[in-house]
Amino acid sequence: MTSLKVFIVARTIALIPTVLILVTLVFFIMRVLPGDPVIAIVGMKAPMERVIELKKELGLIDEKGDEIPLIIQYFNYLGRLVQGDLGKSLIWGKRPVIVEIMEHLPATIELAIVGFIVSIVIGIILGTLGASKGGKANSAVKIYSAIAYALFIPWIGMMFQLVFSVWLKILPVGGRIGVGLEPPTYTGLYIIDSLVSGRIDSLISSLRHITLPAVTLGLVISGVFSRVTRASVEEVLRQDFVVAARARGLSEYKIMLHVLKNSFIPILTMMGLQLALLMTGAVLTETTFSWPGMGTFLLERIQYRDYTTVQGTVVFFAIIVALMNLIVDICYAYIDPRIRY
Repeated sequence: MTSLKVFIVARTIALIPTVLILVTLVFFIMRVLPGDPVIAIVGMKAPMERVIELKKELGLIDEKGDEIPLIIQYFNYLGRLVQGDLGKSLIWGKRPVIVEIMEHLPATIELAIVGFIVSIVIGIILGTLGASKGGKANSAVKIYSAIAYALFIPWIGMMFQLVFSVWLKILPVGGRIGVGLEPPTYTGLYIIDSLVSGRIDSLISSLRHITLPAVTLGLVISGVFSRVTRASVEEVLRQDFVVAARARGLSEYKIMLHVLKNSFIPILTMMGLQLALLMTGAVLTETTFSWPGMGTFLLERIQYRDYTTVQGTVVFFAIIVALMNLIVDICYAYIDPRIRY
């Protein structure tokens, strides 16, 4: 346990340079892009006094109007970042970036969790069946994995919208919940908030709205899980303890439970990585279904050249991915006692 604590501390410290590298890349890339972001926001005909005022607020020039060197801007930004200040948006009232992130984050978390559940249920069941049954079942799972992973999210999303929304008219085309059905805010997750507040109408509406985007997202990711699960289970099934268990007359159900436990390490790795990617990369799903989450939010701000918001959002995403990787590494020790740090 002591060695595990040392590992946790070491991995936590190792997150700092990882996040720092990404922050540095984003900072300099956003500033070397062609065009003036301030002019892009206020317009070419804006008064020069307004342009100068905004540049001072952004730390691009000093009080005398002289341009601040890029390296000084960088260290100033890092200083504010250490204090938890992600800056202020360049548009819409110059609200703090962290406030806007927190407003959009619950929608992405809810979609990511439901989509994640769909993906692991489909992926693990199909992967296990393919590995254990073999033959045509195994070949079918291989084909499914390749097709599912290659699916283009906007295309499959629009096909679902066409079938279930336009033709069958049983599910909404987009959005997160029906008009006027928003439950009282406790967590920002409509499904949980509806349950806590006892709003059955809100619960039904939120479930109907999340079904298509979650299935679309989960279906694509399930291809990865089914492939990893099938390969891992096949490898474990060839080990000696499985042959011994069958020779002792253990039921196939109990054997498969032990097999899944021993094959769970690569599956867990993929779970951690895919959950982080689901939370940070659901841009296509959110835009297809008009889902008001982080993906839609980030895409909108990139179009507006709101680089303080883009920087802050990317930093936030980087921290999420790094923390998910840390959590996955820690879980290894509790799943597989052979792992030592």
